[in-house]
Amino acid sequence: MHNKLIDFIKQYHALPEPEVILIRKAFDPVLFPKNRVIEEQGAVPKYLYYIVSGFLRLFHYHENGDEVTTHINCPPGFFTSYGHFIAQTVSGENVECITECELLRITKPELDQLIASSPVMKDFSISVFQHSITYNENRSKELASLNAEQRYRKLIASHPEILHNVPVQYIASFLGMKPESLSRIRRKVALENFR
Repeated sequence: MHNKLIDFIKQYHALPEPEVILIRKAFDPVLFPKNRVIEEQGAVPKYLYYIVSGFLRLFHYHENGDEVTTHINCPPGFFTSYGHFIAQTVSGENVECITECELLRITKPELDQLIASSPVMKDFSISVFQHSITYNENRSKELASLNAEQRYRKLIASHPEILHNVPVQYIASFLGMKPESLSRIRRKVALENFR
């Protein structure tokens, strides 16, 4: 499992062998079944996860009790309630495995130690943090400026694999719509593709 993380980092930075060894020691491999909540709201996130395989989501409960999915991720990439993990503050969100997930995980103290020991991981962690900020800014803009159908079309263009692995109700919530609205949009798009 570690090879996928090593290869991912090597796409962005040259990685000397001593630092490869540090990374392998710092990240623990774990396997979780589908529908398992691995970080619960109301607690400080324990781990940062690297997704080797599988799909995860961040969600919280609306005041009326409905689940609201705020983020869906697929491999490769890192996943957690990121701001709360970095600041070690209580998160209002849950991290759940949508499918069976192979993950590598690291605690905040272990990550801090790795960053202190590895110049490459220091640079890489900054780029991951910047990517997370950019993603969240873009997502806020899209929710404010695109209509439901445009958001759906953008998702299937950029991450078509989500449609085959994530239940409709999670996708709908992530896109800021009701499942019935998403079903209607999906039928429309499917008919266009069929013609």
